[in-house]
Amino acid sequence: MQLGTGLFTAQRGPDDDRSSSERYDEIQTLTGEIDAAGLDSAWVSEHHFAEDGYLSGTFPTLGAMAAASDEIEIGSCVALGPLYDPIRLAEDAATVDLLADGRLTLGLAIGSNPREFDVFGVPREERADRLADLVDFLEGAWSEGALDYESEFYDVPSDVSITPKPTDGSIPIMLGGAAKPAVRRAARTAEAWCAPSSLSIEGVKKRVEDIRRVREEEALDGDFQIYVLQHGWVDESREAAWRAMRDGYLYIQRRYAEIFSGEPVDELSDDRRAELKEQAIFGTPERVVEELETYREALGDDVHFIFRTYHPGTETEEMVECIHRLGDDVAPELR
Repeated sequence: MQLGTGLFTAQRGPDDDRSSSERYDEIQTLTGEIDAAGLDSAWVSEHHFAEDGYLSGTFPTLGAMAAASDEIEIGSCVALGPLYDPIRLAEDAATVDLLADGRLTLGLAIGSNPREFDVFGVPREERADRLADLVDFLEGAWSEGALDYESEFYDVPSDVSITPKPTDGSIPIMLGGAAKPAVRRAARTAEAWCAPSSLSIEGVKKRVEDIRRVREEEALDGDFQIYVLQHGWVDESREAAWRAMRDGYLYIQRRYAEIFSGEPVDELSDDRRAELKEQAIFGTPERVVEELETYREALGDDVHFIFRTYHPGTETEEMVECIHRLGDDVAPELR
């Protein structure tokens, strides 16, 4: 099992009076610590027009993370595919991949927030088709020579050659989503799928089995990586772990409720707070290892777990300590 962390959002969390510049500096610092701790990956997330400064500049941030690290995989979990101009996405992702010497994974999803689609001028009802079109476009853009692809949504000459090309001629594409069409889209057109944090282990297992069945039945060759995303924290005790992550974790979940619905959410209900606490993985290294082992038992060894320890408003020093607990005490027990 591989183990990474993030997802960096640069949000201004509860009682956080730092400048935006300081929060972006923190991302570079934490990326370097993730690399030094011997973990496998670091990730960013993307949203737009958020009052708390939720990260929108995915590829500039990934470029900075490439410069701040040497070994780890870096990636988007996830970029909102339908909102991108495909040429600029192909160029920007390839540039980051070159800066990272081939360490980029491009995670994409269809998005959901109505305001984001309205401001970008993209019809929400086209988002699934636009994502599928984008994946095919990127494959053509990163191949040698001309694009040789006619987009359904963008008027781009098929004989144009888009540069630069990625380090190894392509970049792994990871698709998100929990619905059956999204999962099967990933199985057929991408190199990876990421299970969202809302899914139980049983829910993840069911979808992974579906992916493997689709790929076998359709004789799809090549490696396919399963990523699993879940919030958590590692500390000296279960109580200390929950105390460290609680405020930032519940804050971001309230913000997600607003982002996904497009409606304001003033407070999470007691039932929802209890549900979120139950979903999270937190406690001593031994407790965290035990819970992550249940994923390996259900899914097999070849799973990449994104253990989300970046919670807005948590002190940088606390996150650094958590990262090194993951690297020193958790990751070795899973390899």
